[in-house]
Amino acid sequence: MPEDLLATTIASVHDWIKIDIASKIENAALLGAALSCLRTALSRSPPSAHVLKMLENNILTGLLPSEHEASTTDLLVQLLEPGKPAVITFESLQALKAVSHNYPSIMTGFWEQISAIAYRLLQCPVTNEVSRFNSDSWKGDSSKFSGVTIEKCTVAAIKVIDECLRAVSGFKGADDLVEFRLLDIQLMSNITREKRVSSAPSYGVNLPDSQKNELTDFSSGATRWSEIVDKHLPLAINHSFPMVRAAAMTCFAGLTSSVFSVVEAEVQDYILSSIATAALKDNSPSVKSAACRAIGVVATFSHNVYSGSMLKKIIHAIEINTHDSAASVRLTASWTLANICDSLRHRAIEVQLESCIDNACDFEHIPILAETALRLTKDGDKIKSNAVRALGHISRSLRFYCDSSTYELNKISESFHLAQNLEFSISFFQQSNGSLVSTSCVLNRTLHGDHRLLERMVQAFLSCVTAGNVKVQWNVCHALSNLFMNDTLRMRDMPWAPTVYSILLLLLRDSSNCKIRMHAAVALAVPSSRLDYGNSFCDVVQELEHLLETIGSHQSVTPSSFKYKDNLEKQLILTTIHVLGFVTLKDGLALNDFFLKKAQFLEEWFKALCSSLMETPDQPSACMATSTGNRADLMATNVPKELVQKALKSLYDVYESSNHRSVAERFEKLIRSFS
Repeated sequence: MPEDLLATTIASVHDWIKIDIASKIENAALLGAALSCLRTALSRSPPSAHVLKMLENNILTGLLPSEHEASTTDLLVQLLEPGKPAVITFESLQALKAVSHNYPSIMTGFWEQISAIAYRLLQCPVTNEVSRFNSDSWKGDSSKFSGVTIEKCTVAAIKVIDECLRAVSGFKGADDLVEFRLLDIQLMSNITREKRVSSAPSYGVNLPDSQKNELTDFSSGATRWSEIVDKHLPLAINHSFPMVRAAAMTCFAGLTSSVFSVVEAEVQDYILSSIATAALKDNSPSVKSAACRAIGVVATFSHNVYSGSMLKKIIHAIEINTHDSAASVRLTASWTLANICDSLRHRAIEVQLESCIDNACDFEHIPILAETALRLTKDGDKIKSNAVRALGHISRSLRFYCDSSTYELNKISESFHLAQNLEFSISFFQQSNGSLVSTSCVLNRTLHGDHRLLERMVQAFLSCVTAGNVKVQWNVCHALSNLFMNDTLRMRDMPWAPTVYSILLLLLRDSSNCKIRMHAAVALAVPSSRLDYGNSFCDVVQELEHLLETIGSHQSVTPSSFKYKDNLEKQLILTTIHVLGFVTLKDGLALNDFFLKKAQFLEEWFKALCSSLMETPDQPSACMATSTGNRADLMATNVPKELVQKALKSLYDVYESSNHRSVAERFEKLIRSFS
């Protein structure tokens, strides 16, 4: 499509609507069809810079005394005056919603009109006859719009309000909270794909710098939220039409931490209370689902969620909704459950830093969260994937110990060690009567993990990875990454560890989905010591080397996951270097024949990698040609230099100790050249 064709189409429809209104013919069906066409053009994704410029010029032209030309947005607002048929009101609001979503800067000057229109519609009495309001004075066949009622117009108005609030709040999409939050894994590739979130306004269409700066000032967002909490939402939440109540709940799901943190405490309390009450007491599945999603968003950034009895109420609401007969409600509840578990994990870190024992009550709900998630792993795949994600966060949070004596903390040295090193320890020591008094009993009560629970979670992971769909499988890999990051687990002593590593290697080798393989590679890069890999270490080394050597082969890849192929290759390189850095002389004995056979490949591969690392930023990245002629972009700028040095030193030691002196000398030369 030519770049200016869309703008030309919108301008033509705009002109036709102006002529139609001026003619006084008032054909409702024809005008409704024209507005529907306009809405479709404005909704086109991605947004058009030409359309944005046209809309801006229209507004500027309308401000000139000599012109008085109504802009497209002005025209749509004019059609929302009282007395218009419901179809005209509805289609005008739909078009304004498209403008608010794709071109949010255009709506900045229309907030007062939109707010007033929505408030007026919310005050309209509910009646089945409203759809014929004033329609007798309009000509044309409007039968196809006969289902449009004032209630549906009210829903459309709230959705415009929602879009405006998201834009002024800097909302970028709730999906960003959950797509991949293992940012603290030491070897996760730092190359990420930009993701277009459909529920977020389009901020990036040729915005001038002044408007981009406005996105960091959320005072206007707080003001508008306070306004709708005071006027619109009480009416919407108590509306008799379920779609209106659901639309109101959806507004809450567009909140951001930046805005929530600056609104008044009364507004915060109202928001939390409203979404929790709706999730618990509303009878409509659409309302409950929207309320659960709002809880899932607010729970990720609100410290107020953890105060008083609010957390208990929210968790109770989500647990109740996981039993709902409607799959749509259970799905949203499971998504929120995973977000709450993730938030509690982050909250535990804050508690440790604050050394505040009073906040231990935040974690007393973990057992019920774990049981709920375990139950949901037997539900449908979409729900199962969220349940697995929740279990991953829980498995990282709980503290597991080899015996109860550790928990008794009989020795001051043991107690001090725990307080200093446990990520989720909420222990602190107070000087009392000349002796250290441990308050770790609170940790004992809240985060002490039962090994039977751990085994049930791992069994759930294994069951889901074999029976679940693609999304379930990569969420299992994600969850295993979290499990591996639990520093109280002695992975080498876990009877299920070899099975877990085998599953990850199987997914990494045989899956046709690049995203699954990438997450499996990430999980294999999490263990922070040679001991964590246990007896599976040699298998991991050999499989990673084989995959690295054949990375350029034409393995079957599903089209939907092809966009992850580059990140998979980068992560495989990082994971391989990480694991090779743990190779010991003892491993060298077990892998002697393997390393001798692969010496030439490893040498050439590290040469290319080192060369690429030493290139200047404006030079193209080095490429490695394998023995089979395949090529893989090393993207060496993402490879930590110290990891490469450690891997080279490990290989040098292995070759030197096994009397392969010539090979050892070549690796020694690499080490010197790379120092």
